[in-house]
Amino acid sequence: MIAWVDDLPVGWLIVVMFAGTALVTAGVYLAVMRVARGKHAAAIKGLSPGMLPPLGLIFGLIVGFLVAGLWGDLSDARTAVDQEASSLRAAVLVSSAAFPGRPEAHIRALIAQHIREAADREWPAMARRHATLTVISIPLARALDYAIKLHPHGEGQVTAQGELVTSLENALDARRQRIIISGSTVSWVRWTAVIALAVLTLLAIAFVHSDHRLTAAIAMGVFAAAVAVTLVLIAAQDRPFSGQFGVKPDVLLQVLPRGS
Repeated sequence: MIAWVDDLPVGWLIVVMFAGTALVTAGVYLAVMRVARGKHAAAIKGLSPGMLPPLGLIFGLIVGFLVAGLWGDLSDARTAVDQEASSLRAAVLVSSAAFPGRPEAHIRALIAQHIREAADREWPAMARRHATLTVISIPLARALDYAIKLHPHGEGQVTAQGELVTSLENALDARRQRIIISGSTVSWVRWTAVIALAVLTLLAIAFVHSDHRLTAAIAMGVFAAAVAVTLVLIAAQDRPFSGQFGVKPDVLLQVLPRGS
């Protein structure tokens, strides 16, 4: 979808989609009614109403699969962020309980730096689909390296070190997952398919009801409104980390170590 449309607030997104759909519908209506008065009127008026249900069914199936995929991406994005936050919180708790003092302070500081960089830099990049796996989280990588090089004393610290390393590795993996998911979007092919099917259905409605202009206008208006709602639903959730319904870094900020 066009980038500026994705960045619109929901209110303006509704206005743009309904206005655009209305313009297309009006154009289809006027074009068909004009042709219906010419030499091809008999061919147009002879079109069977039986073609409308299959077109509507195909449109509904395409939209259903598309929206299900968007909801799946959004759910996966939330899961990845929740997993990252949970793993970071576990790392803070383990370091506090098993490695008090300088090790704890160092790990807490690195985790806090990672969370701030994720919220301030990575989230805007993910919203624009510019985030890539080539850029690593340096603070989190340093925290993992520091945890691996700790010198535990006693069986308890050995076990805690293993848990600390695992938690940091899980956080890194969750970060990778959210960056991968941030690249998902509705491709132009899918947008073209949805819009083309909508236009074809509008044409079919206009053809079938070309003898009754008011009936055609009402039927096309109802279907156009449904199409506009569909386009708003898709565009509002086109990117998992952008827009008013996108996943925010709030959960990560909640586990930001105090005093960091």
